[in-house]
Amino acid sequence: MTQQSTKICILGGGFGGLYTALRLSQLPWEPTQKPEIVLVDQSDRFLFSPLLYELLTGELQTWEIAPPYTELFQGTSVRFCQASVAGIDIDEHRVHLQDGSEIPYDKLILALGGETPLDMVPGAISYAFPFRTINDAYRLEERLRILEESDADKIRVAIVGGGYSGVELACKLADRLGERGRFRLIELSNQILQTSPDFNREAAKRALESRGVFLDLETKVESIAQDTISLDYKSQVDIIPVDLVIWTVGTRVSPVVKSLPFKQNQRGQITTTSTLQVIDYPEIFALGDCSDTHDAEGKQVPGTAQAAFQQADYTAWNIWASLTNRPLLPFRYQPLGEMMTLGIDNATLTGLGLKLEGTFAYLARRLAYLYRMPTLDHQLKVGFNWLARPIIDKISKL
Repeated sequence: MTQQSTKICILGGGFGGLYTALRLSQLPWEPTQKPEIVLVDQSDRFLFSPLLYELLTGELQTWEIAPPYTELFQGTSVRFCQASVAGIDIDEHRVHLQDGSEIPYDKLILALGGETPLDMVPGAISYAFPFRTINDAYRLEERLRILEESDADKIRVAIVGGGYSGVELACKLADRLGERGRFRLIELSNQILQTSPDFNREAAKRALESRGVFLDLETKVESIAQDTISLDYKSQVDIIPVDLVIWTVGTRVSPVVKSLPFKQNQRGQITTTSTLQVIDYPEIFALGDCSDTHDAEGKQVPGTAQAAFQQADYTAWNIWASLTNRPLLPFRYQPLGEMMTLGIDNATLTGLGLKLEGTFAYLARRLAYLYRMPTLDHQLKVGFNWLARPIIDKISKL
């Protein structure tokens, strides 16, 4: 009687899900142990999200930061399924998809990431632009194009959230719009980049100031209308005219994750063991934005791409170990520093004993992200394009 292959289902194709799938396909499986691996995502493309900002300035192209899953899984044992998840039957070990089909599993990886909550403020759903997915970038690009083609003297942009995404967007868009841009960066707390190293925060402040970005600190958004935003500063509400509002605040786990009967924190993230397994459900692993994890040393794991990237390696190893009678490894998070883009050809970087700002930081950030891209084939294509593009641009101008 032929032994059936172990079925591994991965929900979500972000940093956590994709890199887990690729790592699983590379591990040394015995021919009789090789599992069936399927990755489910509603998009047809992986998104290297830290480089999404560069789409808005034309520094990078879609294919460089958003390669199709079918291309990334070519030559591997991973099967890709483009679909939305409707629910999970944890008793029957089945994933229900929106189209009515089902995927049975022996091991399940939850890497569904997060969503941008737009229902926190009246009018945000209708008038604010989130910036998390490739489709968000396309929608924002279209809106920017319309504004740029209008005869308006000034383009007034309000960015809600003074975290990494808000700061990086403000700098990139200020460089894109130039003298026509009028920017407000709205932050509820008393400073931007609260969790950032001082060096990076100060570099960001200088970058914003040099671009004329106005900071609304200790300011709450009351509501958003078609061409205005209402701001509450110390109980005084001002209504500001605006052409574009971009919302970068908050992360909410998907309704599918929230509905599961697992131990969850107040934000709905699934509590895991240090081996990234769901408590009381050792066949299920959770990582990335949908998980609440403390590592082997008891430290809270941050919800960053860097952390999900590292968790993927441990998740793949621990699934392999559990199927080959080896000990599982508790996750050990290694903070590798922080990189931010602060406009065209400009960035800041701290970590591993380095503190860089400007062009050198920009180059170091590019190289670091090139190294982290999902496959060697994609790294080579993108790396060659980055080398060749300046030469091609110069030739085309002759």
